[in-house]
Amino acid sequence: MNRLARTVAAVALATALGLASGCGGSDSDTAGDADGTGLEKVTYLTSFGNFGRDAYAWVAKDKGFFKEAGFDVEIKPGQGTGGVIPAVVSGQAQFGPIDLTGGLLQMGSGQAKDFVAVAAIQQRTMAAIATTEGKGIAVSKDLEGKRLADTPGSVVRNLFPTYARLAGMDADKVTWVNGDAQTLMGTLASGSVDGIGQFVVGKPTIEAVTKKKAVLLPYSDVMPDLYGNVLITSTKIAEQKPEMVKRFTTALLKGLEYSLANSKEAAEILKHNVDATNPAAAAAELDLMAAYVTPGGSGTAIGTLNSGRVARSIAILQDAGALPRGMTPEQIIDFDLVPKT
Repeated sequence: MNRLARTVAAVALATALGLASGCGGSDSDTAGDADGTGLEKVTYLTSFGNFGRDAYAWVAKDKGFFKEAGFDVEIKPGQGTGGVIPAVVSGQAQFGPIDLTGGLLQMGSGQAKDFVAVAAIQQRTMAAIATTEGKGIAVSKDLEGKRLADTPGSVVRNLFPTYARLAGMDADKVTWVNGDAQTLMGTLASGSVDGIGQFVVGKPTIEAVTKKKAVLLPYSDVMPDLYGNVLITSTKIAEQKPEMVKRFTTALLKGLEYSLANSKEAAEILKHNVDATNPAAAAAELDLMAAYVTPGGSGTAIGTLNSGRVARSIAILQDAGALPRGMTPEQIIDFDLVPKT
């Protein structure tokens, strides 16, 4: 009888474990790649290399914000909008920031699809042409006849014809060469190019690398309505795991907010994870970025996206001939997942 009781108990336990396992696998919003600790494995791409402007992801990981939200996050360096989108769509990464305008241009031209924005990182575009004193570049017209470098598919490069048109210069008189996210500033320092595509917050790092005073031509001077970076995921994940997306977004934005309030600590965290980091330049980048993330007096909360503003951005690009007619904000943004004001 004792042997029979033990057998029945073992069968019952095995059945219960099997049922529990089956139930867990049926939840479409449950981690499919748990690491044994109950955390969902996620790969996140930075926007562009591992500069100070992207330190907030490392902060979210280091301070435990991702873990608290249920994630084990691997952070890898991105190569701009043109590199982040295909990586996210193909499943090589689950999340990453891209420039919203760059995403619109790629979607409108048919180069990319199956991704959605779920939060804003910057409320204004930080895209710019960067150079140093002594290159003979002070205004946009001075770029004519010059040689510029950037990564293929970057928002600065893709948006340049629109910027040139609105700034009153001839984009065809500018020569572009390919560069890499981590080596662009060195290319500028070597003198092989006259300028590079860069975000305005890159100014401190440019000066640290080139040992010269940086000169920047911000795109926002002629296109003030454009958003900057937004967090994207694949359409598939957004549809199948909306609550997971919200949890990840909340944790990442918590890291962003903490980084802006504690820029020196955030820079040291980045240095701890990325040895090549210049902490002083990284902290300065974050300090400059703060005004783009939380514009003073606007009342705009971190992460929010306004449909009306996005529609105006689309109209600007359409009027410049950069986007086809008929595009709507809802094609690129999932407003059900975007943080609310």
